Amino acid sequence: MEEKVLEILEEYCEEALSYEGENMMEEGVIDSFTVINIVSELEDVFDIEIDAKYVVAENFKNKEAIMDLVRRLLEEA
Repeated sequence: MEEKVLEILEEYCEEALSYEGENMMEEGVIDSFTVINIVSELEDVFDIEIDAKYVVAENFKNKEAIMDLVRRLLEEA
């Protein structure tokens, strides 16, 4: 799962892979358009639904947060 998430991030925002700051969205590493593309791809690849309530800066602050989100949603499914 983690490898696939990293592949998706690499496709839409390669800089996210090496990002080590506090919040990629706040620091402009990824923008809302990129997040929507990532969400769409994650939904397709993992056959999950990422509700709008999960599309917040906290869940997209770094690659680990994104992986944690996918992990949680897969466990709920």
